[in-house]
Amino acid sequence: MKPDSFILDRRLYDLFQQEHLRQFTTQELRDAYATHLTGMTFNSSDLRRYVYEQIRRMLRSGWVIQDEKRQKRGQIYHWHGIPANLQVELVDNGYESSAKPTNKPLHQPLQSMDPEQSGPDVIEHLESILKEIRLDFLSSMGEAERYKQLLEEMPHLKDQVEGEYLEARDRSSRLLGHLRAVEKTLKTVTSAR
Repeated sequence: MKPDSFILDRRLYDLFQQEHLRQFTTQELRDAYATHLTGMTFNSSDLRRYVYEQIRRMLRSGWVIQDEKRQKRGQIYHWHGIPANLQVELVDNGYESSAKPTNKPLHQPLQSMDPEQSGPDVIEHLESILKEIRLDFLSSMGEAERYKQLLEEMPHLKDQVEGEYLEARDRSSRLLGHLRAVEKTLKTVTSAR
């Protein structure tokens, strides 16, 4: 059976290699992650959301489990090793790629780049966008898959959960379209060189 691909932020992976984070809360993981954002200003609530989304992805994969004692705030999670069915791909600058700067657009329009410098810069920019979209796509696809499984296991929850499932599925479809568009653009740009 082919292992599932799992894209993970390299900083998070490095943090989990440290013994003191075998058990953690979202806030503890966020604070540990923040210490590695040297020389960068960031919004702590954006960082918390980013870290929480990564925890949710790891929960779905079985990489992390919730403590038996459920809490509304300060939920404790436990790190389990990498599941055997996962092939992990580490990415650099995961938070930076997902962060939306307030003073400039998320993606610089390609047509505004200097044509003299467009070769490697455009390719690097497209590859960066591609990584970001792929990460979002896999997360959204995993969310839709889990909702579908939950609906199959617990059909009585259909009224409460079906809307979330359809939204995650639609988001996955849109992201797949974005992914294909950027992949084709990257292919066109690289073949023209």
